[in-house]
Amino acid sequence: MTAQRDPIIALATAKGRASVGIIRLSGKGVLQISKALCHFDLAPRYATLIKFEDSDGELIDEGLAIFFPGPHSYTGEDVLELQCHGSSAGLSLLMDHCLKLGQQFQLRLAQPGEFTERAFLNGKIDLAQAEAIADLIDASSALAAKSAAKSLKGDFSKKIDVFLQALIELRALTEATLDFPEEEIDFIEQHDVFHRLEKILFNIQEVKKSAQQGSIIRDGLTIVLVGQPNVGKSSLMNALAGEEVAIVTDVAGTTRDRLKETIQIDGIPLHIIDTAGLRETVDSVEQIGIERTWKSVEQADLVLHLMDASHGSTISETDQILIEKIQQVATKKVPIRIIWNKIDQCSMPQTLDTTHFYVSAKTGQGLDLLKQELLAVAGWQPESEGGILARKRHIEALFEAETHIQESLKLLKEQSYSVELAAEEMRLAQEALSKITGQFLPDDLLGKIFSTFCIGK
Repeated sequence: MTAQRDPIIALATAKGRASVGIIRLSGKGVLQISKALCHFDLAPRYATLIKFEDSDGELIDEGLAIFFPGPHSYTGEDVLELQCHGSSAGLSLLMDHCLKLGQQFQLRLAQPGEFTERAFLNGKIDLAQAEAIADLIDASSALAAKSAAKSLKGDFSKKIDVFLQALIELRALTEATLDFPEEEIDFIEQHDVFHRLEKILFNIQEVKKSAQQGSIIRDGLTIVLVGQPNVGKSSLMNALAGEEVAIVTDVAGTTRDRLKETIQIDGIPLHIIDTAGLRETVDSVEQIGIERTWKSVEQADLVLHLMDASHGSTISETDQILIEKIQQVATKKVPIRIIWNKIDQCSMPQTLDTTHFYVSAKTGQGLDLLKQELLAVAGWQPESEGGILARKRHIEALFEAETHIQESLKLLKEQSYSVELAAEEMRLAQEALSKITGQFLPDDLLGKIFSTFCIGK
């Protein structure tokens, strides 16, 4: 029987005006609260039309009530779902009434992600699936939504479980060699532990590649447009976005602050930041914009340095200084691409340098090649479509497991190999993989993960 924790309540739909609003309760005493609210026993898993009344018998709203007895519910506990009209005021009144009815059971407002956390703690889902729920809610593209749905279904978790079971078996064989030395049986050689471990390593590396692609789908790439005033940064942003998101004029210094727009190319989110033109100025407002430009460069995954092709094909001294400063300001090795804009206004010779691109934001010339480059910098491989929507911690765990298995193979390969050390490396690899599904994870990290969820989930 699943443990029933203290009851919680939350609005499960977004705040604001809507046709339908959903309130969800879960935990100990929910059955009794349901009886007090509806005045009779609800048939499990059936939607029942209810007139929700306050303690004075005044009508709050009319809607549906559904009772899900644990463990056959989302959280594994008794769950009550109230579906009403999406009035903020009406939902607030109903929430308050439920809290009054649940006082004797210490009914309280749920913390962010607490419903899903309970589902995890009660064994309804593993941690990777729990994170997939949050990723599905936050998905900014169809590709991200599909990948999150796959992880939610358990595709990612199943692969990790296969690795774990295989490692457990190989650890048992390795440790058997240590436990029964008098038998003179080399279990490692007899059961081909070395080559089976190599196969696990290969499969983990393949999953890691898929996870890295999934990370791109989830997080995308932050691209910062920099350059002197009036080189066409805002025009390029509009061209990439496919709509007029930035003001464009012939007046230098029109863009005085950062403007961020997220676009999608082949389902990959690209966060484009248009910045103030970099120049010496006494305008205090423009100076603030320039300061923010440099802050954006610090956080960039890619910098596009725009130059005006109509002024000639030689990089000016001013632009060369800007390139050097970008390299100094960037906190990591951020790639820089030189974008020669306004090629429709001149006959500029185009070099085959892969760091230089020639475009016309006005006519669209060269934009397709630039978009391909943006995806290439992101590390996107089209053949990997529909991969695992992985998080940074998943990739780190896979990398950690890969490292330990490589070390274990190295130890087994040596002439005077240490079976004990090899077994320990396998254990550490198993531990790293277990972090993905939550079988081995500190409580403080769990709290951090679920705190990023929305309240009603």
